[in-house]
Amino acid sequence: MTIKNNLLEVRDIYKNYEGAPLLKGVSLSVESGETLCLLGRSGSGKSTLLRIITGLETADRGEVFWNGSSIDAVPAWQRRFGLMFQDYALFPHRSVEENVAFGLRMQGEQKAHIAARVKEALDLVNMTGFEKRRVTDLSGGEQQRIALARALAPQPRLLMLDEPLAALDRALRTELQEELRGLLHQTGIPAIYVTHDQEEAFMLGDRIAILAEGVIEQQGSPEEVYNHPKNRRVAEFLGMSNFLEGEVVSVDPLIVKNPVGAFEPGSCNRENIAVGSRVNLLFKPAAEIVKKENNENNSVSGFVTECVFQVLDYKLRVSIEGAGVMEFNVLEGCPVDQPVSLSLDARSIVCLA
Repeated sequence: MTIKNNLLEVRDIYKNYEGAPLLKGVSLSVESGETLCLLGRSGSGKSTLLRIITGLETADRGEVFWNGSSIDAVPAWQRRFGLMFQDYALFPHRSVEENVAFGLRMQGEQKAHIAARVKEALDLVNMTGFEKRRVTDLSGGEQQRIALARALAPQPRLLMLDEPLAALDRALRTELQEELRGLLHQTGIPAIYVTHDQEEAFMLGDRIAILAEGVIEQQGSPEEVYNHPKNRRVAEFLGMSNFLEGEVVSVDPLIVKNPVGAFEPGSCNRENIAVGSRVNLLFKPAAEIVKKENNENNSVSGFVTECVFQVLDYKLRVSIEGAGVMEFNVLEGCPVDQPVSLSLDARSIVCLA
């Protein structure tokens, strides 16, 4: 389905790799000024999809559209899409200035225009004054900024970033994530940002698309995807691990019972649920310790097997009879091997497809 103001549309892309299906009918879109984060595990086909969009690879089936027109026959250099790789792909024998100017020179731009664009691009990434430096003398974070400046200098219609921060340490990665988010919104250039890191995707993306098993499992705003995962596979990919099967004993309100207790999910991603249906429940990690045993709905009890301090909260591993070990985040610690009763907000319980 076409969304109003879409600039890029990828329709039903199929691609085999070494005789096996890699992409199995991928469709997505990017709107004007939007950053779409493509989230998926290593080997899921994220980079291959980018190369198909940019024209460096050909799909076995499907089409790529820009502003309503197919660009499958347009060569990569004419698509005016910027692509930034994880390893930066800078030229070690060239200066910062020469690296940033490379794409403009390939387009045959005049020297005065090239100089102006190089200056603007370096200003954007806070690297003014580094023009004559060798890229091999720069830190990893500085090289990342130069690679981004090189991608921005030709004023691409679409920017594609393939895990550009993956090689950096955590502190620098967090710093550059914030800079990059501001920069993308400042320039207004639509972007596809590829990552396997869910925290990075939620921070940078206006919209998230989860690629798994060759298809887009779910896409939507970061809040929508996290709060309402479509199925167990999406929830597991987002780092959620607390699942429990149960039987529907009431539809209005929705109540699910199992040996652990009775639960009223705050959201439900299943249709046609009836009394007697077997369903899967997802318990998100946020919970509250109850000082005495809680027999109300949406509560679990067990024994603490591990308690880990996480600065802002504690990660509690709890052995629950009939459910095994579950993980919860709580605001106060709890001794190991001690009984504990936890209360769960209805919003943290999801009935899954």
